[in-house]
Amino acid sequence: MKPLYKLSVITIVIISLGFLPGDNDIYFQISKNIELFGRIYKEVAVNYVEDVDPEEFMLAGIKGMLSSLDPYTNFIDENLQKDIDVITKGKYGGIGASVGIRNSEVTIVDLLEGYSAQRQGIKIGDIISKIDENNISVENYERLTEFLKGEPGTSVNILIKRDGESKLMNFNILREEIEVKNLTYYGFVPENSDNVYLKLSSFNRSAGDEVKKALVELKSAKNIGSIILDLRGNPGGLLDAAIDVSEKFLKKGQLIVSVQGRDSSETKYYYSKEEPVAQEIKLIVLIDEGSASASEIVAGAIQDHDRGLILGTNSFGKGLVQTIVPLSYKTSLKITTAKYYTPSGRSIQRIDYGNKRVLLNNKGEDTTYFTDSKRKVTAYGGIKPDSVVQSESKSKYIRNLKAEGMFFRFATKMNQKSNENLLKNISDNKLVDEFSSFIKEENFVFKSDLTILSDELEKNAREEKNNNSLLEEIKSLKEKISSFEKGQINLYKDDLLMEIKLELATHLEGRKGRIIESLKNDKQFKVACSITSREIK
Repeated sequence: MKPLYKLSVITIVIISLGFLPGDNDIYFQISKNIELFGRIYKEVAVNYVEDVDPEEFMLAGIKGMLSSLDPYTNFIDENLQKDIDVITKGKYGGIGASVGIRNSEVTIVDLLEGYSAQRQGIKIGDIISKIDENNISVENYERLTEFLKGEPGTSVNILIKRDGESKLMNFNILREEIEVKNLTYYGFVPENSDNVYLKLSSFNRSAGDEVKKALVELKSAKNIGSIILDLRGNPGGLLDAAIDVSEKFLKKGQLIVSVQGRDSSETKYYYSKEEPVAQEIKLIVLIDEGSASASEIVAGAIQDHDRGLILGTNSFGKGLVQTIVPLSYKTSLKITTAKYYTPSGRSIQRIDYGNKRVLLNNKGEDTTYFTDSKRKVTAYGGIKPDSVVQSESKSKYIRNLKAEGMFFRFATKMNQKSNENLLKNISDNKLVDEFSSFIKEENFVFKSDLTILSDELEKNAREEKNNNSLLEEIKSLKEKISSFEKGQINLYKDDLLMEIKLELATHLEGRKGRIIESLKNDKQFKVACSITSREIK
């Protein structure tokens, strides 16, 4: 535990307001407007022509005020408080399952290995019909946290609808203390190489310890020649966790990040205070547009100190620090209280919320920032990679199949009707044939932009008179487009196979299986592997 690191991207503090010289004007304004707000609230709640729910009316007022600020300043009610506890403590009482909406139904999409949901027979793809006395649907999906989470040792009754089962299945599942893993996968990849792959998915309290433990364990197995730290899709978390992770790679005494609030004279600097467990080992950090906040602190520190190569696409661009202020009635206020800066002094914030939400990409062009080795780096608009590598784009056909949940539902069906490992015991051609038959049974129809445009063209032509020859040409065009659309399954066979195998791997081996399978066709990871075979300079 590092007591100096208690400030965080989401930090718990209690703010005590004091009246200081020069503050009188603002506190007079606050007092006057609180009185005005209270009077309006009371008059409307008591005298409005229709009944007004006092709590909902107040919440509307709070949300209205906060909506004029940045999107990270929020009121946290009792239901959301449990999610904040997960971020700050890294633990919660639950069943060890992740839930999402698939095909308009509330569905189990992931299981944490070793916890009660998995042990008691819940499967990925199961549809939740009822939790205790509560019927579950898309309409009350936001209340699932309230229904599923609770004190460890208590139980929850879940009614499940499973493909292939004629009756609903009843599970009485014991809640346990679930420890959220930040490091969702680590190991030597490729398996026979000396390259370590670390997939860091969040920055909760134990992130740094998990990274250190993994590296120590892997070092004991064999010499580590290089490390690929994957921060893609990592939305961030605690500031002290970002500092803790950075310390595993940076030299002791190096600046990691600085934090500056409204009073610019009170800037706080955070330095590495331990010897790195991965010092001098070649390092590549993968980032993308989903890498935000704490992820950008780590990537920025590594880039500014020339510790490793940043590869991928531009990060999200969130350079703001939030503080959580506990309020009464089990509620809190998450409020942006500061900005953070990388070691070279640059802000990576993409949007200026205080100035009509303008983009900051072009701001500060006259200010130059340099890394330790005098390489020029840019501010604003997120962390820009040293090596830009785009992930391979998917066709609209593939995106449409994913949006309709076809890959997930196909994997669910195949997994539940077969006990064999479909990834090993079925050929690629057979998988594609099975999938093709499945989407026909599900009446999946793909409409490309060409079809949508030709439909509109036909409609307009029919509204005009004496256009028979034109309609014939449109009909011929639509037949060609239809033939083109039917050929999509062959045109994008490789992409189809990748998505099918990803879902099958997830159903078979959970999150770990999905990550391992995804790396087989990951362009950014493959480029990183090719770079690690050379010296990073």
